[in-house]
Formats: sequence, C-alpha cells, structure tokens
Amino acid sequence: MLAVRAGTPYLPWRDPGEATRLLRYALHRQGFTHTYQSNGNGMSVLSVSTELTVWCKNGCFVWSEGDLVVTHPSDDPDGATRLIMRHYRVPEQQSDDG
Repeated sequence: MLAVRAGTPYLPWRDPGEATRLLRYALHRQGFTHTYQSNGNGMSVLSVSTELTVWCKNGCFVWSEGDLVVTHPSDDPDGATRLIMRHYRVPEQQSDDG
C-alpha cells in the first residue's frame, strides 16, 4: 500500500495497476478483448496479443513497435490506445476451430 497524505485526490494513473486497467478497458472497447494483466513490484504488465505487451511503471506506458520503443504518459490511456491502434490495427481473432 502506498502512503498517501490525507486530502490528496485519487489519481488512478499514479497506480500502475489502475492505469493499466484503464488502458485494458480502452483497448477492450476497440475489440482487443483477450488480454491478460499482471501487477506487482510497482509496475503492471498487459499482454494484448502475441505481438504486443505493454508495461506501466514510473508514470508511463511502454511497448515496442518493431525496433522502436514507445512511451506514453499513463494518465492518458485513451491516447495510448490510439497509438497502439495505429500500429496494431486489427485485434487478434480467436480461432473457430474447436
């Protein structure tokens, strides 16, 4: 549990787990519904697809696009979603094989 002074407003992006949850919900609205989130040790990790993993720590979302490492402020999950959608346009489809 983080120590917070009384009267301090709750800012979800200061908690990596909460910021990642907001990113996960934003991605879900865009069709990325098969995600996995793990939290611990002051950071959070979101597995979006086999090609995309997003880390959240120190106030930033971080992911790779090929050889490029992308960072985006964790207080803007919708903006991060837009950036992710530009590179990963189509959500991973689940196979109908069964």
